[in-house]
Amino acid sequence: MTDLQAAKALVLDYYAELDLALASHADIGAVIAEHTGTDYRWRGMHPWYEQSGAAAVADEFWRPLSESLAALQRRQDVFLAGANDVDGGASTWVASMGHLMGLFDHRWLGIPPTGKMLFVRYAEFHRVHGGAIAETALFCDVISVMQQAGHYPLPPQTGAAFIHPGPLTHDGLLFDPQDPVESAKTMAVVNQMIGDLDESNRIAEATGDDRVPPEELAKTWHEDMIWYGPAGIGSSYTMLRYQQQHQYPFRLNLTEKVFNGHVARIAEGTYGGFFGWSNLTNTPMGGFLGMPGNEVRADMRVVDIYRREGEKLAENWVFIDLLHWLSMQGLDVLRRMRENLPGAGGP
Repeated sequence: MTDLQAAKALVLDYYAELDLALASHADIGAVIAEHTGTDYRWRGMHPWYEQSGAAAVADEFWRPLSESLAALQRRQDVFLAGANDVDGGASTWVASMGHLMGLFDHRWLGIPPTGKMLFVRYAEFHRVHGGAIAETALFCDVISVMQQAGHYPLPPQTGAAFIHPGPLTHDGLLFDPQDPVESAKTMAVVNQMIGDLDESNRIAEATGDDRVPPEELAKTWHEDMIWYGPAGIGSSYTMLRYQQQHQYPFRLNLTEKVFNGHVARIAEGTYGGFFGWSNLTNTPMGGFLGMPGNEVRADMRVVDIYRREGEKLAENWVFIDLLHWLSMQGLDVLRRMRENLPGAGGP
């Protein structure tokens, strides 16, 4: 528990100094270097991918973002730490989720500014080792940014589109030590949910029916669950609507699904989460995201953050690097948008 508190204190100090540098346009790279190891590894979504060292992370991600969003501020909804269940607790990770908010005054990734408030939905995992941040995985919802700016790049999504709220209970910022018994309960439920899904996949492969019965989900999910999905898919409320609006479109329109595992999976108190690089590989048959099918195997890099209530999961915030998944199939939606903007020489 002491190690977790020390890890959380390090990340909170990093955020305080980084956010100040972002807002004041100070030396962002120096702040990152002060809190990270010499071999700092950073993973980001399309189009950033993997970066090495503080200077590269500052130049490729943080500085362009701070130059595009004036008065940038971090609005955390969930903050937790835990021993990594993937490696038997050998590594310690700290996770943060929420929004980066600012005034969208200058282009970002080629997306035209609106001059209005913009929310960049994010989830970030940090591995803390030797008193420094050794590696980071940062997921943010770029398609949501395009959507807010009026440049949504895909057919209509199956779930609802809105700025995602934090937990219903408003208790997701775990700055203080948490009961390890509660942490173990959360990890057990998350692992049971993963195991149930694996079993459903085996049954589907044997029977050819990819529809998971509601009673299977009910083993680990509350009936009034909320699933906050990425832009392109959207969000769903209640177990049955989640199945109708996401689970069945996902399972029935993607084939040859392979689970590749997680890099980190942690739990603290009634919260937990994981990410993979990549979690899943699949082949689109047509219909998912309203897109046509093909025979290209494509990877999905995914983050899940959970809130447990009682014995079951109640809320789930999900990030999927859909831009990367689409780019592997030959569709770069950011490039297509830039080429088709007025004055860009496109149609």
